[in-house]
Amino acid sequence: MGDARGASGTHAPKRSHERSGPVPRSPSLRVTAIASLTPLEELDEDPFLVDSRSQHAMCARWAAEHGYVVTRELLVRGLRPDHRSLWTDVEAGLVDLFVAPSRRVLERALASVEEFTAECARRGVRVETVGTAEPSYDAQMKARVHRRLSMPTAGYDGR
Repeated sequence: MGDARGASGTHAPKRSHERSGPVPRSPSLRVTAIASLTPLEELDEDPFLVDSRSQHAMCARWAAEHGYVVTRELLVRGLRPDHRSLWTDVEAGLVDLFVAPSRRVLERALASVEEFTAECARRGVRVETVGTAEPSYDAQMKARVHRRLSMPTAGYDGR
């Protein structure tokens, strides 16, 4: 902001409790975003579960709104609650909480939400759901999701 100055305009010595520069923020909580891996064949009946990009984006917005940072994205279906991919970053101290767009996504992504939340509680890791409404998909949005998921090797990324 500026130098500390004495009454005469000369530089005053810094006291030990004064800091120069911005006050450091506490570190952000680190988040693993969980999305469900749902086959493209289910696009017409349940487009949000198929659209993992929108699921991860919803989690990223939630994390940013809370001042958290997404450090890992998981895309899984029916994953056992004891699977290593869930816990490696937790054990390494790299993840503080899990977030998913909704309970419905967790139910598709994990073999047992109850066992997973119990294991999270045992390990001291929070589990959150975004809790906002899922987007409505019109024909054009479904077509974009279909193109993105059916042509990944052609270099198309859906943008």
